[in-house]
Amino acid sequence: MRSGLGSGTSGITVRPITGTFGAELLDADLRDETLLSALPSLLVANRVLIFRHQDLSAADQVRVAQTLGTPTPAHPVVPGLPDHPEVLELDAAQGGRNARWHTDVTFVRTPPAASVLVAREVPVSGGDTLWADLGGAYARLAPALQELVIGLRAVHRISPLAYWGEPFDTGMTRDDAAELLERANGVPPVIHPVVRVHPITGERILFVNPGFTSHVVGLSRVESDGILELLYEHATQPELVLRHRWEAGDVVIWDNRATMHYATDDYGDTPRRVHRVTLHGDVPVGPDGFESEIVDDPLLAIR
Repeated sequence: MRSGLGSGTSGITVRPITGTFGAELLDADLRDETLLSALPSLLVANRVLIFRHQDLSAADQVRVAQTLGTPTPAHPVVPGLPDHPEVLELDAAQGGRNARWHTDVTFVRTPPAASVLVAREVPVSGGDTLWADLGGAYARLAPALQELVIGLRAVHRISPLAYWGEPFDTGMTRDDAAELLERANGVPPVIHPVVRVHPITGERILFVNPGFTSHVVGLSRVESDGILELLYEHATQPELVLRHRWEAGDVVIWDNRATMHYATDDYGDTPRRVHRVTLHGDVPVGPDGFESEIVDDPLLAIR
């Protein structure tokens, strides 16, 4: 999966972060046109790209995102910045804590293909983000388990309070929480394949996450919970996870089709504020050809 930069980018070094995925680009400037043109292939090859001390403006961030595709609105139920509706601000003081493994916005039929996150204000210590390699996770499953999960489908739905911070004593007021819940109720559940095929590489990738996957279709609660917990524990083994310690101005770009992430909540009342832009994705497709679909049978969605 590793890839270096092409010609014309002398002075930039791609340094692997783990033995299998993730790369930090040293001496890189995300305003450089040649580097921007290389981002799509670098992202597919490494899943997570880290750029230190970029100090991008919101407009710069959107421009970087546009090299990877078309930015989405900031979030299906949360507005973006007034001048940049593509940019979602996650402010720890306003409930913007994500202390739960999740893949961004899988509760819609076309989840984002990628995310671009800029650190605006971060703690001196704590507040790290972890990413798990869901392609590597599928590849490391025993063959019998690979075959078991290929034909399964799972319901994804927005769980707004769990998504917006856990435990629930976040910076949101009760009125904020009620408004968020009301907006979330307007987003119908979706069924995704438990294993999706990466639209560029053809790789098989686990496509479930604790933040938004509620249950596996057609299984009992015991069976569904057991399989999902097995997959989550498997996917978050240290061998499949990288951890980034933020500094103000850092930019991290990740392939949302092949990873999930977790923002550690270990910094108390210290300010932590980041900006995220997501890119339009396609409809996930399983190895058996199943395409994700909106749930139209309420009995499938109940759990």
